[in-house]
Amino acid sequence: MVVRQHKKSRRAANSNEALGNLKPGLAARQVAAKLLSAVVDKGTSLDGILDPKGGNPAFRSLSDADQALVKAMLLATLRHLPIIEAVLTRLVDRPLPAGARALAHVLHIAAAQIVYLEVPDHAAVDIAVEQANIDPRNRRFAALVNAVLRRLIRERSDLLPKVEAETINAPQWFADRLEAAYGESAEQIMRAHTVAPAIDLTVKSDPQGWADRLGGIVLPTGTVRLATIDGPVSELAGFAEGAWWVQDAAASIPARLLGDVAGRRVADLCAAPGGKTAQLIAAGATVTAVDLSRNRLRRLAENLGRLQLEAELVEANVIDWQPDTLLDAVLLDAPCSSTGTVRRHPDIPWTKSLADIEKLAALQEKLLRHTISLVRPGGTIVFSNCSLDPLEGEDMVRRVVESEPELVRKKIDPVDWPGLEEAITVDGDMRTTPAMLANDNPRLAGMDGFFASKFTRTE
Repeated sequence: MVVRQHKKSRRAANSNEALGNLKPGLAARQVAAKLLSAVVDKGTSLDGILDPKGGNPAFRSLSDADQALVKAMLLATLRHLPIIEAVLTRLVDRPLPAGARALAHVLHIAAAQIVYLEVPDHAAVDIAVEQANIDPRNRRFAALVNAVLRRLIRERSDLLPKVEAETINAPQWFADRLEAAYGESAEQIMRAHTVAPAIDLTVKSDPQGWADRLGGIVLPTGTVRLATIDGPVSELAGFAEGAWWVQDAAASIPARLLGDVAGRRVADLCAAPGGKTAQLIAAGATVTAVDLSRNRLRRLAENLGRLQLEAELVEANVIDWQPDTLLDAVLLDAPCSSTGTVRRHPDIPWTKSLADIEKLAALQEKLLRHTISLVRPGGTIVFSNCSLDPLEGEDMVRRVVESEPELVRKKIDPVDWPGLEEAITVDGDMRTTPAMLANDNPRLAGMDGFFASKFTRTE
């Protein structure tokens, strides 16, 4: 008899053998500490290193269960890293050596397990000590790791609330940007960033019916929100038949700002992965979806296939693209810093900078100016992105409007958005933040930070 191992299992088995049959759970912690260093010390995107096909080889060699554990540890650590660092600082008699970053990340990952994850305390401590012992750089600190983590277990109930009250839970540059833009609300936004987001679904029809069926609630956007689910999203009712797609409530707003698009020719620029494209098609528009990335367009096509929706897909750089005839409407969801999505991507404050924001704002300005040439006189343009920073939103739009006489801002009427009145700015734009949509259950509260502005091209 020939026994064929599943490819994934064989790879995981070979990896464990190469690692010398490490203590169960140790390989996952080693990978987690290594990837935390890649994010925090080198500015590497978490999505990239966790990609199932092209991500970090050590991560991809782990079993499915260990991969899930690594993701959970990294997300918990990054959501609370300044607090974890402040707690550990109080528990050591003297600062760690300046070059002991590997040791610091071992402690960060272990502390996240003890404070924020349902990992047995003894397992978190024992494996962290073993981690230190087998690393020549950290072996002499094994006793310190043991002492600090055991002290954390004893003192966490008293220590954690004090540290949380005194610590800004974000890198300083990011906290400064939020405070400058949002004042007292910045603290609420940073607090919201510590809570994993709910699962939001945009449905083709009957939101309340689907909310009842799936055990969710309906938001002011018409989104169905689920606090938690058992198992993969793909196993939920309605997935296979394409009745809905996953899309944050805030991300569903820009397409709705175009108004009635039935029978109109609309372009969705920078369209992948296709949530907004799907909205426009479902609303009756004839849609051209444009994106620079062939791989992202392939993913968009797969998503539309499941949803049984059709669009013209164009692989092109938006800045160079022109339609055969002028369009009725254009939705430009521009590339941005994604600082509005920190709830689901907590690596962003550690991998982006003010320089990145300024560079992206300049690109957005070029794209918006180009978009004017794509629509007919009287046509509609909606610009949006998932950044919290005014440099990529209010400031950039104001500059373009003041210098482009053909572009006229159309103020969004709060009356049209019951439940989201606070998101309408004095200039008539839409500005959502993770601190909005309050709910007694934190998992049902909040939404991504989004900016959207609506225009018409003059006759």
